[in-house]
Parts: sequence; structure tokens; C-alpha cells
Amino acid sequence: MDDATPTTLEDTRFGAITVHLEGQERVEIDGPAIPRVTLVRAPDCEVDPQIRIGTRDPEQLTLTIDGRAGTLLPAKGWLTRGSYRVEVEYEGARHVLVPDSVPGSRLTRDGVHLGDFTADGDALVIAEWQEGVELRPLDASVGYALAAAFGTGAQPMWMMIVDGVTSALP
Repeated sequence: MDDATPTTLEDTRFGAITVHLEGQERVEIDGPAIPRVTLVRAPDCEVDPQIRIGTRDPEQLTLTIDGRAGTLLPAKGWLTRGSYRVEVEYEGARHVLVPDSVPGSRLTRDGVHLGDFTADGDALVIAEWQEGVELRPLDASVGYALAAAFGTGAQPMWMMIVDGVTSALP
């Protein structure tokens, strides 16, 4: 897939959502029913090829929502699924995307489970929203942006340990 070509997805609750990826430098999410979210990596930052946006260092990333700054707090990503969480603070709300299975991640707002996301490493992001939960357009914007920029899912710690041990064996 050409990173410069926007991909339009059809969300079950918010309609058309466009995911625009510019290499590992920029991720932008937009749609008629949601606010625009843009994540930009600093150009002089060391790039990690395993991360869509290229880094988990918050000092090297800028988040804007409809042109206004938001606070982005990606965890370092190490052994536990929770260490791959990414938090956004904006207008008094705290969104967290955290892996909860090998392919997927759970999105919460202020501790309330809103939905589950899967992303395949390019612009294909799928959201499955919880029933009976009040959803806001910002929830979709942030969820899609984080899933596209950082990916979703992680192996459980025991699988990572087994992989490490078996790769160290002759």
C-alpha cells in the first residue's frame, strides 16, 4: 500500500473515517463526523521500524486535535501488554489504548471500556464499539489515530519469555 494514499474506512457508528499515513512521520485521522487528529514524529528522531509512527518517545511526538495540542503519553513498551499502552489527555478526558490480546487493543475513556481496535500495520484499522456506552466523536478520532500510529495487540509475557529462551538455545 502506498503510504501517501489515504484509506477511507466505514465505521459502524461514525461513518466514513479517513486514515492518512505519511511514512513513519505522520498519521492523520479525519472524517465528516469526527474531529481531525494528527500525530507527527520529529524529523531528527531515531526511528524504530517496528512502530508505525517510528517512536514511543513522547518528546519526539506532537498530537493535535482539530489544530489544538493534546497530551500524548506512550508507555515504553517492554514485557507486559500494559507496557504498550498509549494515553491521550485532552479537554479533561483521558483516553487509553492498551493491548488486551495478541491482535487487539482496548480503548477506554476515563476508565470506561468504549471499544476494541485491531490494526494490521498499515491504514486498515477496525473498531468494534461496546453496546450501551456513550460514545463521542473524539473517542473514534483518538482510537483510530492511536491504533494506526502505534499498532494494536501484544503477546502475553509468558509467550515473550518462551520466545526469548528458545531463541537463546543452540
